[in-house]
Order: sequence, then C-alpha cells, then structure tokens
Amino acid sequence: MTAQSISVKDTEFIKLLAKTIRGLSMDGVQAANSGHPGLPLGMADVAATLWLKHLRHNPKDPHWHNRDRFVLSAGHGSMLIYSLLHLHGYDLSLDELRNFRQWDSLTPGHPEHGHTAGVETTTGPLGQGISTAVGMAIAERWLAEKFNRPGHEIVNHYTYVIASDGDLMEGVSHEACSLAGHLKLKNLIVLYDDNSISIDGDTALSFSENVLKRYEAYGWATAQVDGHDLNAINTAISNAKNSDDRPTIIACKTFIGFGSPNRAGTAKAHGEPLGAEELALTKAELGIPDSPTFFIPEGMIDYKAIVEFHGNSYQSEWQEKFQAYEKAFPQEAAEYQQMTSGKLPANWEKHLPTFSTDTAMATRKASGAVLDAIFAHVPGLIGGSADLTGSNNTRPKDEAHLTPEAFAGRYVHYGVREHGMGAIMNGIALHGEFIPYGGTFLVFSDYMRGSIRLAALMEQQVVFVFTHDSIGLGEDGPTHQPIEHLNALRAIPNLTVIRPAEANETAGAWKASLEHSHGPIALVLTRQGLNSFDPAVATADAVCKGAYAIVDSASPDVILIGTGSETHIAVDAAKLLEAEGIKARVISMPSTELFEAQPDAYREELLPPSVKARVAIEAGVTNGWHKYVGDSGEVIGLDRFGASAPYKTIYENLGLTPENMAAAAKRSIKKAGK
Repeated sequence: MTAQSISVKDTEFIKLLAKTIRGLSMDGVQAANSGHPGLPLGMADVAATLWLKHLRHNPKDPHWHNRDRFVLSAGHGSMLIYSLLHLHGYDLSLDELRNFRQWDSLTPGHPEHGHTAGVETTTGPLGQGISTAVGMAIAERWLAEKFNRPGHEIVNHYTYVIASDGDLMEGVSHEACSLAGHLKLKNLIVLYDDNSISIDGDTALSFSENVLKRYEAYGWATAQVDGHDLNAINTAISNAKNSDDRPTIIACKTFIGFGSPNRAGTAKAHGEPLGAEELALTKAELGIPDSPTFFIPEGMIDYKAIVEFHGNSYQSEWQEKFQAYEKAFPQEAAEYQQMTSGKLPANWEKHLPTFSTDTAMATRKASGAVLDAIFAHVPGLIGGSADLTGSNNTRPKDEAHLTPEAFAGRYVHYGVREHGMGAIMNGIALHGEFIPYGGTFLVFSDYMRGSIRLAALMEQQVVFVFTHDSIGLGEDGPTHQPIEHLNALRAIPNLTVIRPAEANETAGAWKASLEHSHGPIALVLTRQGLNSFDPAVATADAVCKGAYAIVDSASPDVILIGTGSETHIAVDAAKLLEAEGIKARVISMPSTELFEAQPDAYREELLPPSVKARVAIEAGVTNGWHKYVGDSGEVIGLDRFGASAPYKTIYENLGLTPENMAAAAKRSIKKAGK
C-alpha cells in the first residue's frame, strides 16, 4: 500500500491528540486503581487518525441522523472513547474522566449506551460491539437504498469499529461478520487492534489462524498496516471508504501498552494500572508532563473549537440537503421523518386482526397473521429468522427479503446464526429508525442470551420471536423442548416476556411489543393449535395489562392461573370444578412483567388477598410462580426435561392435565381452610 501523506499540520494535531489520549487514559485507570490502559495506549494513533481525518459527527447533537457511527467493540479500553469524547466536545467533563469507574459517574468501566453521550452501543462482552455494528451498517444501507435519489443523498455515512483479538475470537463475531460479507456492507470498516496479546499472554497460546484470510473468505476487503504509522492508517481508511461493495477490516499492528518501558507488548499492560513508577516512566517516554494529572495541552482547546465548527457544518449541510430533498420528494421525506421520529404511525393499531371463537391455530401462525395485517402500516418494522422462517411464521406475505442487490426488502434471512441475529437486531434498533424482530425456537434463546441481555441493558425495542415454546412441540424431544427458558428469560431485568394463550392474545402481544419502546420483548409462541377465546374478553388492552380473567366469578373459591397453551388446561379444570359446585376464577397471565407494572388496585382486584386457594400451571420449571399462589397454593409445571412423543401424550404423562389441576385446586382449598 502506498501511504497517503497527511499534511504537516494534521500530523502534528494527530500526534498531539494521540499523546493526550494516552495521558488521560493512563491517569483515569491509575485514579480508579482499576481498568485497562493497554488498548488506549496501543490504539491511540489509530483512533486519533480516524476521528481527526474521517469521522463525520457533531458533538453538539450526538443524535444527528447522518452521523458516522463509532463503536469501541473492545469496550474494556473504555478510557479511549471517554478521552475522545471529552477532547471532541461531547458532554463529558474532565471531572467525569477523573471519576472513571466510580459510583454515579458518566464513565463506567465499560461504555454504556444511553448513559454517556456519544456512546453508540454498550460494549465490553467481547464480540458484541462488532456484531452490533453489522446491524448499524445494515440500517444505513437499507435507508440509503430506500430514500436516496440521484442528486439527493440524505443517507450516506459509515460505521467504524475498533475491535480486539478477543472480539474476533468470540463466536458471535464470526456469525455477524459472515453475514456482513454476504450482504456486501461496504459502509462497515473495522480497525482491528492486532497486538497479539490477550489476558493469558501471547495469543499464540490459542489463536493461530490467519485472520485476514478468514475475513477474505467471508467476502471482506482486507488490509494490514503499522498501527503507529499515521500515513498508512489514513490511507487504509481512505481506501476502505472506496471499497468495491465489501466491508473492510484493517489489521493495525500495534504494541499494547505503547510507551510503557517495562510493559509494552506484554499481557501485564492489558488489565491493571501501570502503577506510579511505571506511569512516570511511560509519561517521560511519551513526552507527557507527570504533573498535573489529566493534563490537556493548550492546543487541544483550539482543536475542540475546530471540531465543533466542523460538526455544525456537517449537520447544517445535511439539513440543507434534506430541505431540497423534501421539496423534490415530499412523500419520501415524510416517511423518513416518521421513521426517525421514534413514534408509531397514526392509527396503525386499527389494522390488528381479531379472531372468532371458531378459530383454532397455533400462536406462531396467529403471529404470522398479525404481521400480514400490520406490516404495511408500520414502515419501521424489519423482520427475520435464523433459518426457521416457515416454522417461526415471521415473513409477512409478499414481503421481499433483503439481498445485496435489493437492500430495501424488510425481511432478513440471518441463516443459522441466532446469537449474531440478536446482536445485529440490537444494532438495527440502535441506529434509530427501526423496530427489528427476529425468530428462532425458544430453546435456542440460550444461544443468543448475551445479545438479549444487552438489548435489555440498553432498553432497546427489539422483538425476539420464540416459537415451539414447550413440550407441545412433541416428537422432536427434550433437546428441542424448552423447560427452564421462560424462567431464565423472566430473570433478565428490562426484558418483557409475553406468552399468549391463543390468537387474540397474540394480536395483543404484538400491540404491547410495538408500544413498548423502552426495552425488548420476548414473544413466546406455540407450535400446536389452540382454540380462540372470545375476542370481547381476550382483548389487546387486556393482554397489555399482563393478566386478566378469562373465566370469572365474583366470589371465587379458588384462582387458577395459566400462561400460553396451559391456560386452556386451566379453563377445562374450572369446568370440572364447576361440576362439583366449586367456583373458579381463571386468570390468563401472558406476561408477569406487564402485570407487575399495573397499579396495586388492579393486581389486588384480580388476585384478591382474601382468596388464598390458588393453582398456577405452566409447561416449564416451577420457579417464580410461588409468589402468585402463596403458601396455600400449588404450582403444576416441569422440573425435569421433556420427552419424545406426540404432544398430547407428553402432557398427559407429565401431569399437565385438567384433572390434575382440578385435584390441586381442591387440595389448595382444603389447605387454605375454606
């Protein structure tokens, strides 16, 4: 590669910026007495070149739609991004850098989206950042193909990633980067910190593959540079921006802990403070004053003003372009503004279908019917499946799928890449215009749990569609029958789990999913067919409350609680009890999270403390249900794995039957003393 020369002035600024980043990063880690100085020291030259010469952003408006995205996938090196954000004029004071990793600071140990201005995604769990960035790049490409017109490019930006050896070892990055190559995401540029060091020592202990050859096989463009050669870095990034319809990975050969006389190039530089003596030696080596700490050269003050000027100019130029676009293409401009508003289109919910009582279908099929009805009326919905489209019923009828040649399709074939799918959906959501959803079997939620957890931590509106929700899938047997999964998902803070009992509840579950903008939803759906309830009772509003009475009694002797397909068992058990003169209230509880969010008065009205006889039933582990049934109640569930057989046989042999539930109700009534 022929190096593209940087001007003397820019070279001096980049060197000054890199030196300042190194000083702030070392001081932040030392002040906290914890953290990771190695990556900021090693990648400061790369980051400084990127931010000064290439990154188009506006620190005064971190949410400007057409900004470039920067993702520090190697989130352990968080002082790098905090230093960059402060030095470029984001709302992150020097005091916040001094409070690195301290309570209530804006500089937590790993970058957190929504917590610190300018942080595009939460990173730290390795592999997640680079995989989430694939979703951001997909969103940009989709918007560009959908809205750009000749002479009117209103969407034109890049997603840049700094990734570590550890990021590229993690399996989720393999899944996402493989798809990125297939989709030819030329707007995705990864700067790989190729320092050959991990926590255990030299990466040769466990990592001997040729990374660039692997990425070439994925369909990526590749380059290799000295990560401390500013001209080479700049040239490589410039070439990547002119890529021939391929994402690019640039291996930047760096020294971890650059400048540290005794730790550079070793694992000792990775994850602990340098210590006072080594810190002083390193600052002397790099030409940084040892005092005061958190030193910022006077020239960086001028730089901050220059960045602010350019940021405002970028956004103003874009705004002028959009105004011209709006005049030329008013309909498209209105749709773009609606998608970027963060709001649902007016009256979209009027298109939700209702299902008569003579309808019998699996809730996965009901979900497909709901998508068929609403998809055209919610332009921000973008769906997909991890190679289970026909089983998940996630592709709306007549909807085109997204391909490298036709990118504006709203259906993504993710392939057998559950974890990658989850991270990519997070990135699509974070980009700001879409509500992504994607399907797989509930049992495979284990494969994507890391991505689900980050969606919850970031409070992103991502809809995880999990079908084949129980032993009801039948003959595939215990390997595919989820048992512990519902409880495991409910244990994740900010994740709302909805398990509808029939078709009308499924429509309500989709309503709740699209209106719930501050966290992910897990829709849990059956394979087996289920009869529909009265749509006048099983209303969307009832589902949005998380629980309601599907069979009521003014003064019940016992309360029966069910979710999903087991709600029908509870209804049948109530009929058996009624024949014996026992009054039962049957509560369908599709979502414990939505129910817990209701006012105390509603919850106590539905579950009056005076009725202590209660039975809950769910085809999963019994953990979590005892809070609803109390000391006198019983829980019917499965604290064992399933079996391979027709589903009705499995339910009967494992005791999930109306007869067993009715018997449990009578025992509970006796125990409650009524």
